[in-house]
Amino acid sequence: MKNKWFIGCGVVLGIFIIIALIMVFTGIGSYNKMVSKDEGVKAKWSQVENVYQRRFDLIPNLVETVKGYAAHEKETFQLVTEARAKVGGVINIQGQALNNPEMFQQFQQAQNGLSSALQRLMVVVEKYPDLKANQNFLALQDQLEGTENRITVERQRFNEAAQEFNTYIKQFPRVIIANIFGFKEKPYFKAQEGASQAPKVKF
Repeated sequence: MKNKWFIGCGVVLGIFIIIALIMVFTGIGSYNKMVSKDEGVKAKWSQVENVYQRRFDLIPNLVETVKGYAAHEKETFQLVTEARAKVGGVINIQGQALNNPEMFQQFQQAQNGLSSALQRLMVVVEKYPDLKANQNFLALQDQLEGTENRITVERQRFNEAAQEFNTYIKQFPRVIIANIFGFKEKPYFKAQEGASQAPKVKF
């Protein structure tokens, strides 16, 4: 009788051990996948920062070129300079913004402000045919246009990676593991109010 009881207890204990091992290995697999997807989001974020940095670096040359033809457009230049300064304060926040919605929103608002200022600068350019024919300006304009297109592409790729990560960590039972290890939902880039695409700088 005792042998049967020990055998029964052993079987039950064995089942519990097997279930526990399955849960542990499933948990480890899910955790590793979350880490992988989280790193994927960070990689996409780095690309977003790279293209925004490129635009940031182009602006002083663009402004100086326009100034040579339209020196009296001081208000517009000041607007661009101020918008660029705001971006300068948030451009190198790296991965911090991905787990801080307020910081992410500040980053996006600063970039949107700079986009608006650049659009205003391009309106000024329309008044100066000689400037539009300047080779230096044309080269900068091409670079800026390419950068704006790249920003749109990289933001979309970031949003796709963030959506994949967010979906993964919200599914049961992974949501439990995500909460235990502090994996948080990633924010998305949203279209600027009243804009459905990157600023147009074509003439």
